[in-house]
Amino acid sequence: MQFRVPEEVSKVSGTLRTAGYEAYLVGGCVRDLLIGREPKDWDVTTNATPEQMQALFPESFYENDYGTVGVKTGSGDERTEIIEATPYRLESEYSDRRRPDTVAFGTSLLEDLARRDFTINAIALDESKGQIVDPYEGQRDIKDKILRTVGNPTERFGEDALRMMRAVRLVAELGFGIDGDTAAAIANNSKHLGHVSRERIRDEFVRILKSSQPMEALVLCNRLGLLEFIVPDLIRGIGVSQNQAHSYDVFEHNLRTMQHAADKGWSFDIRLAGLYHDISKPETRRWSDEKRDWTFHGHDVVGSRVTKKALEDLRFSREAIEKIVKLVRWHMFFSDPDQVTLSAVRRIITNVGTENIDDLLKLRICDRIGTGRPKEQPFRLRKYMAMVDQALRDPISVAMLKTDGNRIMETFHEKPGPKIGFLLHALLEEVLDDPTRNTEQYLDARTEELRKLPAAELKALGEAGKKAREKREDEEVRAIMERHHVC
Repeated sequence: MQFRVPEEVSKVSGTLRTAGYEAYLVGGCVRDLLIGREPKDWDVTTNATPEQMQALFPESFYENDYGTVGVKTGSGDERTEIIEATPYRLESEYSDRRRPDTVAFGTSLLEDLARRDFTINAIALDESKGQIVDPYEGQRDIKDKILRTVGNPTERFGEDALRMMRAVRLVAELGFGIDGDTAAAIANNSKHLGHVSRERIRDEFVRILKSSQPMEALVLCNRLGLLEFIVPDLIRGIGVSQNQAHSYDVFEHNLRTMQHAADKGWSFDIRLAGLYHDISKPETRRWSDEKRDWTFHGHDVVGSRVTKKALEDLRFSREAIEKIVKLVRWHMFFSDPDQVTLSAVRRIITNVGTENIDDLLKLRICDRIGTGRPKEQPFRLRKYMAMVDQALRDPISVAMLKTDGNRIMETFHEKPGPKIGFLLHALLEEVLDDPTRNTEQYLDARTEELRKLPAAELKALGEAGKKAREKREDEEVRAIMERHHVC
């Protein structure tokens, strides 16, 4: 069989073989080649020791306990910039269910494949010959789209409990199902995920949310008993019914909000904020006799605090936490039409940050779809989006000029008074007609000419400048409204 393997990868494996060592591509890259996906990274396994590899590759580094040597290729492509080559390994017991007690280098490819997690990852490839080594029928499982452990699933998950979460992540990324024995072993051993560091859980969680089917994955996590060790606050929303505007309980609504962001191909930040945005509806739910419905006053404020604590527990960066907390805190702003004035929009932009306002609007779109409503951008939301564009637009004013009142008074010894305003607005009209005139040199020269005009003529020019500014403002606002179809 022939596969498209980057030259940088073949050069590493070929150099090892030329030196008399075995070398195979292994793991996720082989799995992806067989599926027809483009691998994101490339791993080589060999019977050479780290010291022997570094003798062959001067541009390499060796800095972990597993013997992995990073070979620098200088390709400029992040997928092939570093090719990792690891000796065949033999591992001992995993007494803490997180990492092997000891790692010894082996001499057999089959021994190395026997320690791997899933059959689809226990396939090796000698790309120079097109030779595949597949002792656990991983190719069959790829064809059947099933995820199955290498050997006894309870033993595999007992060695490293994170493998249970990795199984769900692979289901989300590949669209596979889980073998019955493998799923049963996860359910029976889910509590062991509590022994895994929060950083490792976070990394798998991030990859799940970045997949195309994060909702399906988290539903599966809940069914298998893993969710309480990942997003325990989410579970509180199961069975918590909402008001008449919602078709789903809080749990499903949060998941559907997140999933719509994935469906749109939007950023991880929007997906994570979508998952947490209504996280505190359960504790803020109150019955209103007046409305004869449930209310959730303050769930955005309470939810932002819960989100901050949860993301800190998962060891997210300070910058990531700050952004997601802002999105959760302010996600309700665009739901209340009485609040939305242009000045209110400017305040929300100040609160959430100019750099985050687009994500806040996208979160609002996801929130709407998550209720079960079919329309993504109703008139009200389009109007809000237009108002945000207005608020973000640089206002047309004399502040745009490369001169100001102080400069005119200092340069031309003019006294404070209405004349300064007339001069600035007259200059503004000229700049609106021809923006290339907005230079200190031109404006100084033109000011010298204008200030010599009779007061009445200068006043008329100033008033004309004001009208030109207002006309341009109206034109820009109308263009924004047309763009958002809210005219």
